[in-house]
Amino acid sequence: MCKLSIRSCRYIREKGRSSLKLIAGVDIGNSTTEVCIGSIQDDGSLRFLSSSCSVTTGTKGTLTNVEGIITALKEAVGQIDKRIEDLSLIRINEATPVIGDTAMETITETIITESSMIGHNPNTPAGAGQAVGLTLNIHNLDDYSRTGKIKSNNDYILVVDKEYPYSKIAKIINKYSSNYKIVGLILQADEAVLVENRLDKKIPIVDEVRGVDRIPEGKLAAIEVAYPGETIRMLSNPYGLATLLNLNPDETRAVTPIAKSLIGKRSAVVIKTPYENVKENVLPAGEIYIESLEGKNYKVTIDTGAEKIMEIVSQVDSIKDIHGQECTNVGNMFSRIKKGMAEVSDEDEIIRISDILAVDTLAPVPIAGAISGETGMEKAVGIAAMVRTKMLPMERIARALRERLRIYVQVAGVEAVMASIGALTTPGTRLPLAILDLGGGSTDAALIDSDGQVRSIHKAGAGEMVTMLIQTELGLSSRATADEIKKYPLAKVESLYHMRLENGAMKFFEEPIDPRLFGQVVLLHPEGLVKIDEEDISLEKIVSVRREAKKKVFVTNAIRALTEIAPDHNLRNIPNVVLVGGSALDFEVPEMLMDELSNYKVVCGRGNIRRQEGPRNAVATGLVMSYVGEG
Repeated sequence: MCKLSIRSCRYIREKGRSSLKLIAGVDIGNSTTEVCIGSIQDDGSLRFLSSSCSVTTGTKGTLTNVEGIITALKEAVGQIDKRIEDLSLIRINEATPVIGDTAMETITETIITESSMIGHNPNTPAGAGQAVGLTLNIHNLDDYSRTGKIKSNNDYILVVDKEYPYSKIAKIINKYSSNYKIVGLILQADEAVLVENRLDKKIPIVDEVRGVDRIPEGKLAAIEVAYPGETIRMLSNPYGLATLLNLNPDETRAVTPIAKSLIGKRSAVVIKTPYENVKENVLPAGEIYIESLEGKNYKVTIDTGAEKIMEIVSQVDSIKDIHGQECTNVGNMFSRIKKGMAEVSDEDEIIRISDILAVDTLAPVPIAGAISGETGMEKAVGIAAMVRTKMLPMERIARALRERLRIYVQVAGVEAVMASIGALTTPGTRLPLAILDLGGGSTDAALIDSDGQVRSIHKAGAGEMVTMLIQTELGLSSRATADEIKKYPLAKVESLYHMRLENGAMKFFEEPIDPRLFGQVVLLHPEGLVKIDEEDISLEKIVSVRREAKKKVFVTNAIRALTEIAPDHNLRNIPNVVLVGGSALDFEVPEMLMDELSNYKVVCGRGNIRRQEGPRNAVATGLVMSYVGEG
């Protein structure tokens, strides 16, 4: 806790500093570097002139930040037709010595030691329905029919590789269907509709199956293609599998992992093999070890889930350090962020983890032994961790800037305190006031009471964790795509002249939309419509995953942080909360927090620093204002 002079919130300076004209406040964040420039007027008042924001270069707290600072300074002074050399003083933030990282620990996996299933979402399945029969490779159809290896009273599912053109496939099936029961078709090529259009008798067809060469012949198989707009029902239901494949109770229990893996698919094949070779395996659970400042030790395993993990964390009044079990994902994650922090701190300092946030989620995990690289949604826990050290070496950055620019550079102001000062320039605020700084790696909170006392706290988990959860639950290959989904609302292009927004509203256009976007889910990016270049995922699912990820991280952390700094740890004792930081610009997070905090009679909203900056620039503004009030 520190004492804040209320005079620092006034736009007036003391005498004795008339030589100073232009002052720059610089906030070095994990993702962005922000600058605020103010001038000391002849009458002693402070006037804000410009601001800027640029990408932070390198890891926060390292000398590589210098280039990003200079870029932001050039942009800010350029707006007022000045040069960096015209600055009298540069004040950089005494950066909160915290960094965050995230990892995913999968709890279960489905293992198939003999080829047993195919389940995916081809773009063009054909012939809706189910069928059960023995697998038969089309290569052997002529020979088997001559030698009598295939029987007219058996049902068969034909397996065809991409060497066969669709016209030949249809011709062969039509030829043999009069004597043999061909009830289903598995194709390697993307030609299901082309084949179906040429069949005399319609059958369910699964296409785009890469691993047809791995499908065993002569095995009983069930095939299902969903009706338009639906997903499969029988093969994603253990009792449906039992019905189609005549399974006993023990076999039905054994195939449950396969049924679970096929939920949400538009087509699937399940091949009956010895079901003792199909199982859901519980992975070795990583353990988290928590050490308190009082000397007490706590232990919790990952497979107990996020709720239990956070329950244990909440029981520890003051966390000294957290580490994970060796040779597990969570253990490796803790080691990695400690190593990363050691690179930017003093070599002789012990790096400790001060907080974690655990979130239950589902992760698409490759099914061991599946035929075509199928994945199953397995239980997982996402972990965000935060390291705190004594101090980031900001003085080294200040010295480097002084040598480079020949301008006096001063390290001044704790981030949370400076953000609080800057937040007070938001119209409609007064003391006591709390801020929530929603960043990329951590969620920070500070409370200024009526006497100027400041309490602050830092919690692990923010924007980067939301991105990780979106990428994981949607099975996206690109982290950048997940980040874009986090930032922008969605729509579905339903014709060349209109699209349906995620809130259900329709938007019409006078000019035609790019025809390549027809039928696609797109992001409403400020620069235009952006197609999501991933596997076909419904708009409704993306919206649901995105909103849940934000609630799990931002709403949970806001309540955690504010409760800790609130008088008597009661949220109702905080009258006002101002949201600042990059994630406060999000198009839906402020509304989520406003809705949640309204339950505690708290006035909450996105900050508007200096009436014009929105939630950005709070720390940089506070650095300039605090200098004026230090006299």
